[in-house]
Amino acid sequence: MERFLGFCDRVVSPNGYLRHKYNPDGTLASSWHGYIRDGKPVLPIQEDETALVIWALWQYFEMYQRIEETAPFYRSLVTRPADFMLEYVDQRTGLPLPSHDLWEERWGVHAFTVAAVIAGLRAAARVSTAFGEEDRSARYQAGADRMLEALRGIMWNEPERRFARMATPGPQGYTLDMTVDASLAGLVEFGVLAADDAQAESTMRQVEERLWVHTDIGGVARYENDYYHQVERQDTKKVPGNPWFICTLWVARYHLLRAKNPEEMARGRELIEWAAKRALPSGAMAEQLHPYTGEPLSVSPLTWSHATYVRAVREYIDRSGRMNVCPTCGQASQRVSRITEKLMAVQG
Repeated sequence: MERFLGFCDRVVSPNGYLRHKYNPDGTLASSWHGYIRDGKPVLPIQEDETALVIWALWQYFEMYQRIEETAPFYRSLVTRPADFMLEYVDQRTGLPLPSHDLWEERWGVHAFTVAAVIAGLRAAARVSTAFGEEDRSARYQAGADRMLEALRGIMWNEPERRFARMATPGPQGYTLDMTVDASLAGLVEFGVLAADDAQAESTMRQVEERLWVHTDIGGVARYENDYYHQVERQDTKKVPGNPWFICTLWVARYHLLRAKNPEEMARGRELIEWAAKRALPSGAMAEQLHPYTGEPLSVSPLTWSHATYVRAVREYIDRSGRMNVCPTCGQASQRVSRITEKLMAVQG
Protein backbone atom coordinates (compact mmCIF):
# COMPACT_ATOMS: atom_id res chain seq x y z
CA MET A 1 0.00 0.00 0.00
CA GLU A 2 2.82 2.40 0.82
CA ARG A 3 4.23 1.94 -2.70
CA PHE A 4 0.85 2.83 -4.18
CA LEU A 5 0.61 5.90 -1.97
CA GLY A 6 4.15 6.82 -2.93
CA PHE A 7 3.23 6.69 -6.61
CA CYS A 8 0.13 8.85 -6.03
CA ASP A 9 2.27 11.27 -4.04
CA ARG A 10 4.56 11.69 -7.07
CA VAL A 11 1.82 12.24 -9.64
CA VAL A 12 -0.88 14.22 -7.78
CA SER A 13 -1.18 17.72 -9.20
CA PRO A 14 -0.18 20.81 -7.18
CA ASN A 15 -3.89 21.63 -7.03
CA GLY A 16 -4.71 18.27 -5.44
CA TYR A 17 -6.40 16.25 -8.18
CA LEU A 18 -5.33 13.08 -9.97
CA ARG A 19 -5.61 12.68 -13.73
CA HIS A 20 -7.17 9.89 -15.75
CA LYS A 21 -4.09 7.72 -16.44
CA TYR A 22 -0.34 7.65 -15.89
CA ASN A 23 2.56 5.70 -17.30
CA PRO A 24 4.64 3.56 -14.90
CA ASP A 25 7.25 6.34 -14.69
CA GLY A 26 4.59 8.82 -13.55
CA THR A 27 4.25 10.76 -16.79
CA LEU A 28 0.77 11.39 -18.16
CA ALA A 29 -0.59 8.53 -20.25
CA SER A 30 -2.75 8.88 -23.33
CA SER A 31 -6.38 9.73 -22.58
CA TRP A 32 -9.61 10.48 -24.38
CA HIS A 33 -10.69 12.98 -21.70
CA GLY A 34 -10.69 16.35 -23.43
CA TYR A 35 -9.66 19.76 -22.12
CA ILE A 36 -12.43 21.68 -23.91
CA ARG A 37 -16.22 21.18 -23.73
CA ASP A 38 -18.70 23.46 -25.45
CA GLY A 39 -15.87 25.85 -26.20
CA LYS A 40 -14.84 26.18 -22.55
CA PRO A 41 -11.81 24.73 -20.73
CA VAL A 42 -12.52 21.90 -18.28
CA LEU A 43 -10.47 19.66 -16.02
CA PRO A 44 -10.03 16.29 -17.82
CA ILE A 45 -10.56 14.24 -14.67
CA GLN A 46 -12.67 11.54 -13.12
CA GLU A 47 -13.08 13.05 -9.67
CA ASP A 48 -13.81 9.69 -8.07
CA GLU A 49 -10.15 8.75 -8.73
CA THR A 50 -9.00 11.58 -6.48
CA ALA A 51 -11.59 10.94 -3.78
CA LEU A 52 -11.01 7.22 -3.52
CA VAL A 53 -7.28 7.60 -2.88
CA ILE A 54 -8.14 9.50 0.32
CA TRP A 55 -10.78 6.90 1.17
CA ALA A 56 -8.30 4.05 0.60
CA LEU A 57 -5.65 5.77 2.71
CA TRP A 58 -8.13 6.04 5.59
CA GLN A 59 -9.12 2.36 5.24
CA TYR A 60 -5.44 1.44 5.45
CA PHE A 61 -4.79 3.79 8.36
CA GLU A 62 -7.80 2.52 10.32
CA MET A 63 -6.96 -1.13 9.73
CA TYR A 64 -3.27 -1.05 10.58
CA GLN A 65 -2.77 2.21 12.55
CA ARG A 66 0.50 2.76 10.70
CA ILE A 67 0.92 6.41 11.57
CA GLU A 68 4.58 6.77 10.61
CA GLU A 69 3.98 5.17 7.20
CA THR A 70 1.01 7.38 6.33
CA ALA A 71 2.16 10.66 7.88
CA PRO A 72 4.35 11.64 4.85
CA PHE A 73 1.22 11.57 2.66
CA TYR A 74 -1.03 13.60 4.93
CA ARG A 75 -0.63 16.88 3.05
CA SER A 76 -0.22 15.55 -0.49
CA LEU A 77 -2.92 12.85 -0.46
CA VAL A 78 -5.36 14.02 2.21
CA THR A 79 -5.56 17.74 2.86
CA ARG A 80 -4.59 18.99 -0.60
CA PRO A 81 -7.03 16.71 -2.47
CA ALA A 82 -9.77 17.31 0.11
CA ASP A 83 -9.31 21.08 -0.20
CA PHE A 84 -9.62 20.68 -3.97
CA MET A 85 -12.85 18.69 -3.57
CA LEU A 86 -14.31 21.35 -1.27
CA GLU A 87 -13.64 23.95 -3.97
CA TYR A 88 -14.67 21.83 -6.96
CA VAL A 89 -18.39 22.12 -6.17
CA ASP A 90 -21.39 24.04 -7.38
CA GLN A 91 -21.55 26.69 -4.68
CA ARG A 92 -25.33 26.96 -5.08
CA THR A 93 -26.08 23.30 -4.44
CA GLY A 94 -23.05 21.65 -2.85
CA LEU A 95 -22.85 18.94 -5.52
CA PRO A 96 -19.51 18.36 -7.27
CA LEU A 97 -18.88 20.13 -10.55
CA PRO A 98 -19.08 17.88 -13.63
CA SER A 99 -16.34 15.39 -14.44
CA HIS A 100 -16.03 12.14 -16.36
CA ASP A 101 -17.77 9.05 -14.99
CA LEU A 102 -16.13 5.85 -13.80
CA TRP A 103 -17.08 4.11 -17.07
CA GLU A 104 -15.11 6.80 -18.93
CA GLU A 105 -18.10 7.55 -21.16
CA ARG A 106 -20.07 10.55 -19.87
CA TRP A 107 -19.57 14.06 -18.58
CA GLY A 108 -21.76 15.24 -15.75
CA VAL A 109 -22.44 14.86 -12.04
CA HIS A 110 -22.54 11.14 -11.39
CA ALA A 111 -24.05 9.37 -8.39
CA PHE A 112 -20.95 7.17 -8.13
CA THR A 113 -18.69 10.24 -8.14
CA VAL A 114 -20.83 12.03 -5.57
CA ALA A 115 -20.64 8.95 -3.33
CA ALA A 116 -16.87 8.75 -3.76
CA VAL A 117 -16.39 12.45 -2.95
CA ILE A 118 -18.57 12.24 0.16
CA ALA A 119 -16.61 9.18 1.28
CA GLY A 120 -13.34 10.95 0.49
CA LEU A 121 -14.29 14.05 2.49
CA ARG A 122 -15.45 11.93 5.42
CA ALA A 123 -12.17 10.03 5.28
CA ALA A 124 -10.20 13.28 5.17
CA ALA A 125 -12.12 14.47 8.23
CA ARG A 126 -11.19 11.34 10.16
CA VAL A 127 -7.54 11.47 9.16
CA SER A 128 -7.39 15.17 10.05
CA THR A 129 -8.81 14.39 13.48
CA ALA A 130 -6.18 11.69 13.93
CA PHE A 131 -3.50 14.26 13.08
CA GLY A 132 -4.92 16.81 15.49
CA GLU A 133 -6.44 19.30 13.02
CA GLU A 134 -10.00 19.51 14.33
CA ASP A 135 -10.96 22.71 12.50
CA ARG A 136 -9.91 21.21 9.19
CA SER A 137 -11.76 18.01 10.03
CA ALA A 138 -14.93 19.98 10.73
CA ARG A 139 -14.73 21.73 7.34
CA TYR A 140 -14.40 18.44 5.50
CA GLN A 141 -17.26 16.86 7.43
CA ALA A 142 -19.47 19.88 6.81
CA GLY A 143 -18.74 19.66 3.07
CA ALA A 144 -19.63 15.96 3.05
CA ASP A 145 -22.86 16.62 4.97
CA ARG A 146 -23.93 19.36 2.57
CA MET A 147 -23.15 17.14 -0.41
CA LEU A 148 -25.20 14.27 1.02
CA GLU A 149 -28.12 16.64 1.52
CA ALA A 150 -27.79 17.76 -2.11
CA LEU A 151 -27.60 14.16 -3.28
CA ARG A 152 -30.89 13.36 -1.57
CA GLY A 153 -32.53 16.62 -2.59
CA ILE A 154 -31.46 16.78 -6.25
CA MET A 155 -30.54 13.30 -7.48
CA TRP A 156 -33.36 11.38 -5.82
CA ASN A 157 -36.35 10.92 -8.17
CA GLU A 158 -39.47 10.35 -6.11
CA PRO A 159 -41.75 9.07 -8.93
CA GLU A 160 -39.11 6.49 -9.94
CA ARG A 161 -38.17 5.76 -6.30
CA ARG A 162 -34.44 5.67 -7.08
CA PHE A 163 -31.42 7.90 -7.50
CA ALA A 164 -30.41 9.20 -10.91
CA ARG A 165 -27.16 7.86 -12.23
CA MET A 166 -26.21 11.33 -13.52
CA ALA A 167 -27.34 14.95 -13.20
CA THR A 168 -26.44 17.51 -15.86
CA PRO A 169 -26.46 21.15 -14.73
CA GLY A 170 -28.11 23.76 -16.92
CA PRO A 171 -29.67 27.23 -16.76
CA GLN A 172 -32.91 25.80 -15.33
CA GLY A 173 -31.29 23.42 -12.87
CA TYR A 174 -30.26 19.80 -13.23
CA THR A 175 -31.50 17.32 -15.82
CA LEU A 176 -31.55 13.78 -14.46
CA ASP A 177 -30.47 10.67 -16.35
CA MET A 178 -32.64 7.91 -14.87
CA THR A 179 -30.97 5.01 -16.69
CA VAL A 180 -30.59 2.19 -14.17
CA ASP A 181 -26.85 1.76 -13.66
CA ALA A 182 -25.02 -0.73 -11.43
CA SER A 183 -22.64 2.00 -10.31
CA LEU A 184 -25.47 3.28 -8.09
CA ALA A 185 -24.17 0.59 -5.72
CA GLY A 186 -21.40 3.05 -4.89
CA LEU A 187 -23.85 4.87 -2.63
CA VAL A 188 -23.72 1.86 -0.29
CA GLU A 189 -20.31 0.48 -1.27
CA PHE A 190 -18.54 3.50 0.24
CA GLY A 191 -20.82 3.78 3.26
CA VAL A 192 -22.47 7.02 2.11
CA LEU A 193 -25.91 5.49 2.69
CA ALA A 194 -26.61 2.64 5.08
CA ALA A 195 -27.58 -0.61 3.38
CA ASP A 196 -30.98 -0.46 5.11
CA ASP A 197 -31.59 3.19 4.16
CA ALA A 198 -35.01 3.29 2.46
CA GLN A 199 -33.74 5.18 -0.60
CA ALA A 200 -30.76 2.86 -0.94
CA GLU A 201 -32.97 -0.23 -0.66
CA SER A 202 -35.39 0.99 -3.32
CA THR A 203 -32.54 1.93 -5.66
CA MET A 204 -30.63 -1.32 -5.23
CA ARG A 205 -33.76 -3.44 -5.62
CA GLN A 206 -34.33 -1.85 -9.03
CA VAL A 207 -30.66 -2.25 -9.97
CA GLU A 208 -30.85 -5.99 -9.34
CA GLU A 209 -34.28 -6.49 -10.91
CA ARG A 210 -33.72 -4.44 -14.06
CA LEU A 211 -30.10 -5.32 -14.74
CA TRP A 212 -30.29 -9.06 -14.16
CA VAL A 213 -29.47 -11.03 -17.32
CA HIS A 214 -32.32 -13.48 -17.90
CA THR A 215 -30.38 -16.25 -19.63
CA ASP A 216 -28.74 -19.45 -18.43
CA ILE A 217 -25.64 -17.37 -17.71
CA GLY A 218 -27.26 -14.78 -15.44
CA GLY A 219 -25.33 -12.01 -13.70
CA VAL A 220 -25.80 -8.24 -13.46
CA ALA A 221 -25.28 -5.94 -16.44
CA ARG A 222 -23.49 -2.61 -16.24
CA TYR A 223 -26.51 -0.47 -17.18
CA GLU A 224 -29.65 -0.61 -19.29
CA ASN A 225 -29.02 -1.14 -23.00
CA ASP A 226 -25.23 -1.12 -22.54
CA TYR A 227 -23.70 -0.70 -25.97
CA TYR A 228 -20.14 -1.83 -25.11
CA HIS A 229 -19.49 -5.24 -26.74
CA GLN A 230 -23.28 -5.53 -26.93
CA VAL A 231 -24.49 -8.98 -27.95
CA GLU A 232 -28.28 -8.69 -27.58
CA ARG A 233 -29.68 -5.67 -29.41
CA GLN A 234 -33.32 -6.74 -29.72
CA ASP A 235 -34.58 -8.00 -26.36
CA THR A 236 -32.87 -5.63 -23.94
CA LYS A 237 -35.43 -6.42 -21.23
CA LYS A 238 -34.16 -9.99 -21.21
CA VAL A 239 -30.53 -8.97 -21.68
CA PRO A 240 -30.02 -5.32 -20.61
CA GLY A 241 -26.29 -5.75 -21.24
CA ASN A 242 -23.56 -8.32 -20.86
CA PRO A 243 -23.04 -9.61 -17.30
CA TRP A 244 -20.10 -7.98 -15.51
CA PHE A 245 -18.26 -9.56 -12.61
CA ILE A 246 -17.85 -6.30 -10.70
CA CYS A 247 -21.51 -5.33 -11.05
CA THR A 248 -22.72 -8.73 -9.88
CA LEU A 249 -20.33 -8.61 -6.93
CA TRP A 250 -21.44 -5.10 -5.98
CA VAL A 251 -24.97 -6.46 -5.65
CA ALA A 252 -23.60 -9.42 -3.68
CA ARG A 253 -21.87 -7.13 -1.21
CA TYR A 254 -25.01 -5.01 -0.85
CA HIS A 255 -26.95 -8.10 0.24
CA LEU A 256 -24.23 -8.97 2.73
CA LEU A 257 -24.14 -5.46 4.17
CA ARG A 258 -27.88 -5.40 4.82
CA ALA A 259 -28.07 -8.94 6.24
CA LYS A 260 -29.05 -9.18 9.90
CA ASN A 261 -28.75 -12.97 10.19
CA PRO A 262 -27.13 -15.91 8.32
CA GLU A 263 -30.29 -16.59 6.31
CA GLU A 264 -30.27 -13.06 4.86
CA MET A 265 -26.71 -13.59 3.61
CA ALA A 266 -27.81 -16.36 1.25
CA ARG A 267 -28.32 -14.12 -1.80
CA GLY A 268 -24.92 -12.50 -1.34
CA ARG A 269 -23.23 -15.87 -1.11
CA GLU A 270 -25.16 -17.08 -4.17
CA LEU A 271 -23.84 -14.19 -6.26
CA ILE A 272 -20.28 -14.74 -5.02
CA GLU A 273 -20.58 -18.38 -6.06
CA TRP A 274 -21.91 -17.22 -9.45
CA ALA A 275 -18.65 -15.32 -9.95
CA ALA A 276 -16.55 -18.29 -8.87
CA LYS A 277 -18.44 -20.56 -11.23
CA ARG A 278 -18.05 -18.17 -14.18
CA ALA A 279 -14.29 -17.74 -13.74
CA LEU A 280 -11.99 -19.62 -16.12
CA PRO A 281 -10.43 -22.90 -14.86
CA SER A 282 -7.29 -20.88 -14.12
CA GLY A 283 -9.31 -18.64 -11.80
CA ALA A 284 -9.08 -15.67 -14.17
CA MET A 285 -12.10 -13.38 -14.23
CA ALA A 286 -12.89 -11.29 -17.28
CA GLU A 287 -14.43 -7.85 -17.39
CA GLN A 288 -17.70 -9.19 -18.81
CA LEU A 289 -19.20 -12.37 -20.26
CA HIS A 290 -21.18 -13.34 -23.33
CA PRO A 291 -24.78 -13.47 -22.04
CA TYR A 292 -25.59 -16.72 -23.86
CA THR A 293 -22.33 -18.69 -23.86
CA GLY A 294 -20.53 -17.35 -20.78
CA GLU A 295 -17.34 -16.83 -22.78
CA PRO A 296 -15.09 -13.93 -21.68
CA LEU A 297 -15.58 -10.65 -23.52
CA SER A 298 -13.26 -7.65 -23.55
CA VAL A 299 -10.37 -7.70 -21.05
CA SER A 300 -9.46 -10.99 -19.35
CA PRO A 301 -8.27 -11.18 -16.67
CA LEU A 302 -9.38 -7.87 -15.17
CA THR A 303 -7.75 -6.92 -11.86
CA TRP A 304 -10.85 -4.92 -10.92
CA SER A 305 -12.98 -8.10 -11.13
CA HIS A 306 -10.55 -10.01 -8.92
CA ALA A 307 -10.31 -7.19 -6.37
CA THR A 308 -14.10 -6.91 -6.15
CA TYR A 309 -14.39 -10.66 -5.69
CA VAL A 310 -11.88 -10.64 -2.83
CA ARG A 311 -13.66 -7.67 -1.22
CA ALA A 312 -17.03 -9.47 -1.38
CA VAL A 313 -15.58 -12.71 0.00
CA ARG A 314 -13.89 -10.86 2.86
CA GLU A 315 -17.21 -9.21 3.70
CA TYR A 316 -18.85 -12.63 3.72
CA ILE A 317 -16.11 -14.05 5.95
CA ASP A 318 -16.28 -11.16 8.41
CA ARG A 319 -20.06 -11.14 8.71
CA SER A 320 -20.33 -14.93 8.81
CA GLY A 321 -17.75 -15.05 11.54
CA ARG A 322 -19.71 -12.56 13.65
CA MET A 323 -23.04 -14.30 13.04
CA ASN A 324 -21.86 -17.89 13.53
CA VAL A 325 -19.71 -17.76 16.64
CA CYS A 326 -19.74 -20.81 18.88
CA PRO A 327 -21.07 -19.68 22.29
CA THR A 328 -18.66 -22.05 24.05
CA CYS A 329 -15.30 -21.52 22.34
CA GLY A 330 -15.91 -18.15 20.69
CA GLN A 331 -14.67 -19.40 17.29
CA ALA A 332 -16.43 -19.38 13.92
CA SER A 333 -18.23 -22.61 13.15
CA GLN A 334 -16.58 -25.30 11.05
CA ARG A 335 -19.28 -24.76 8.43
CA VAL A 336 -18.19 -21.15 7.95
CA SER A 337 -14.55 -22.24 7.67
CA ARG A 338 -15.40 -24.77 4.94
CA ILE A 339 -17.43 -22.20 2.99
CA THR A 340 -14.56 -19.70 3.28
CA GLU A 341 -12.07 -22.21 1.90
CA LYS A 342 -14.39 -22.96 -1.02
CA LEU A 343 -14.94 -19.30 -1.94
CA MET A 344 -11.26 -18.40 -1.76
CA ALA A 345 -10.11 -21.43 -3.74
CA VAL A 346 -10.99 -19.75 -7.05
CA GLN A 347 -8.37 -17.05 -6.36
CA GLY A 348 -5.66 -19.56 -5.55
